[in-house]
Amino acid sequence: MITISESACDKIKELLASEESPNLFLRLGVKAGGCSGFSYGMGFDDDQKDDDKVMTIHGLKVVVDEDSSKYLYGVEIDYSDAGMGGGFSINNPNAVASCGCGQSFKHKEEEGLAQPCED
Repeated sequence: MITISESACDKIKELLASEESPNLFLRLGVKAGGCSGFSYGMGFDDDQKDDDKVMTIHGLKVVVDEDSSKYLYGVEIDYSDAGMGGGFSINNPNAVASCGCGQSFKHKEEEGLAQPCED
């Protein structure tokens, strides 16, 4: 299960409303890369696959590909517009290490140590 705060849903709906396609939904995913092994992906899509996991959170359609779902189970997404620290934040209870910038993580099922970020 994925949790998205009301403030994050409101911001995502606001961003969706500015798009020209009424069929867009929020796609969440994980891909190999980043300083700690995996990086998060969050964006709009209109191409739903047969094996995608589909959920509705606060009236928002959210789609996760099957491979990413195990890495995103229990994830909490929030949004804050507070100054320089504002934006979306992701809290992943399955991450045993994460990059200082918060954009990548190491999942508890993966071996090895997190590497420092490179600018």
